[in-house]
Order: sequence, then C-alpha cells, then structure tokens
Amino acid sequence: MSSFQIIVGSMLGGTEYVAEAAQEVLEANGHTTEIHFQPDFDKINRDQQIWLLCTSTHGAGDFPENIENFVHQLKTSDHNFNDLPFLVIAVGDSNYDTFCEAGKSLNNIMLDKGSKQLSDLLTIDISNIDDPELAANQWITSKLDLF
Repeated sequence: MSSFQIIVGSMLGGTEYVAEAAQEVLEANGHTTEIHFQPDFDKINRDQQIWLLCTSTHGAGDFPENIENFVHQLKTSDHNFNDLPFLVIAVGDSNYDTFCEAGKSLNNIMLDKGSKQLSDLLTIDISNIDDPELAANQWITSKLDLF
C-alpha cells in the first residue's frame, strides 16, 4: 500500500472537506495518510510518498493564504522531485475567469519540478455540483489502481 501526504489550500474550509473525503477513501483502501491544513514544506515527507494536493483558488487566481508559503518554498526548492508522484484536486467556481487557477498552477509547478503526475488534475466546479466531497471520493476511488 502507498503513503500519502495530503496538502490542503483553503480559505473558507470547503477544500478541507474535499481533502478529508479523499483521505477517507485512501485509508479505507489500506493506504496511510497525513493531512496538512497548514502545510510547512520542510515538515512534509517526500520519501516514498505520493502527494495529493487539494486547493481552492482565491481572488484573481491566487493561492489561499494558508498555502502561499508552502508554494513559495516549493518553487524555490532545489530538491529533486523526480521520485515524487502527485495528484491535484482543484476546487473553484466556473463563473470566474480564474476557475481553478491555483490548482492548475500547482499542477504545473509540480511538473516543472520533475514530479510524476499520476492522473490529470480533477477540477471541481462548486457552481455546478451539489456535493464536492462526493466528487473527490468518486475520483480517488477511480484512481485506486494507480497506487
């Protein structure tokens, strides 16, 4: 079984629920998880881990405040990320031009760092879906054969 570091960027708490829904599926299927609601880059395990990054978008495509420092540290890190597989869940509202921009940016940062993307990112449109946690749950369930 795999070990996951779940890194959460959230302004109002909705993305925290999405991350917890994904965590429940992973743990129910025998995977270990550690969730980070206030992610500190230096304290997140990278050794034989899969990173699941869950973030909403704030303002004009910005990262939520709780994850800004993590993203800065990630961008400026000289760590080798070639052996670090990852997944991204982006939460947003398609009524805005910057729909899921923070998640898309985070996905690109991970790719630029040489990480292995296990699947296309999931975008959850809160304006068109009643249950974002269920969407995350179903998506993670559909990806279980990848890890």
